[in-house]
Amino acid sequence: MSRIVIIGGSGHIGSYLVPRLVDLGHEVVNVSRGSAKPYRPHYAWSQIENVTIDRAAAERSGQFGAKIADLAPDIVVDMIAFDLSSTQHIVEALRGKVEHYLFCSSIWVYGRYVTVPSTEADAPNPIDSYGKGKAEIESWLMREARLNGFPATCFRPGHIVGEGWVPINPTGNADPDVYSLIVRSDELVLPNLGLETVHHVHADDVAQWIIRAIENRAASVGEVFNTVSEQAVTLRGFAEAVYRWFGKEPRIAYKPFDEWILCLGEYAENTRGHVIRSSSHSVEKSRQRLGYQPRYTSLQAVYESLQALIADGIVVGPAANL
Repeated sequence: MSRIVIIGGSGHIGSYLVPRLVDLGHEVVNVSRGSAKPYRPHYAWSQIENVTIDRAAAERSGQFGAKIADLAPDIVVDMIAFDLSSTQHIVEALRGKVEHYLFCSSIWVYGRYVTVPSTEADAPNPIDSYGKGKAEIESWLMREARLNGFPATCFRPGHIVGEGWVPINPTGNADPDVYSLIVRSDELVLPNLGLETVHHVHADDVAQWIIRAIENRAASVGEVFNTVSEQAVTLRGFAEAVYRWFGKEPRIAYKPFDEWILCLGEYAENTRGHVIRSSSHSVEKSRQRLGYQPRYTSLQAVYESLQALIADGIVVGPAANL
């Protein structure tokens, strides 16, 4: 078994990944600032090594990469790298010392699409600074893998879903009140004809993907992979499904996008980013090369998360009956 260091292992994906790795017999080290708690309780958290490092502060002092290397990892899973200089810093410290470095990118390296679903063969065309940062890191890591043999793999999660946080809703944002509105059988307004898409992925499926990439190292090193559910969902289809979970007949109205977005207040910017992208991605490469098979559809992932939000009182309404 391997010694695996997860940078940012207490977050969404790590909450599912750490227990999976422990169950498989790996030695796990979770590196975090110490402020975050896992989203889900599990005995595995008492079986791992927790190391507190403030990445930003350690990078400013030039020590972060060395601190990670000093943990003697076989594998590093980097969940929280957002700019190229940060990634270059840690890679230089790990060069020649690790068997595998897995970088968490994002489907936001894609912008608008010509064909759907998009595949990894489509060139990144990010439309915001977050996507541009991730795309820049991917490009550099893949060049390092090809020219200098650094064992890097990049994976691109979609809209991550799981117990403990609000899934992107049918209006393309994380406002929990949208779900409460549906529970009340109030009218939901969508843009245009509601045919824009969002593409979720359950955090446990991302964890599954990471393990498959580790176990199929030869097929994953030097490659980039989409990491999403089998299919995206339209805003309209998504909304109709949620209404019906609660035994409600869908009540949906439509407005032109430019008029509709003005009604969303604090959620407008986040909504715009999701809706104008209309994410839809293929996982065929992951399926063929790694044997990745998502356990959850997009709707199943949202359903599980929504039930937890109702139990916690964040979404007001009775338990759904799928």
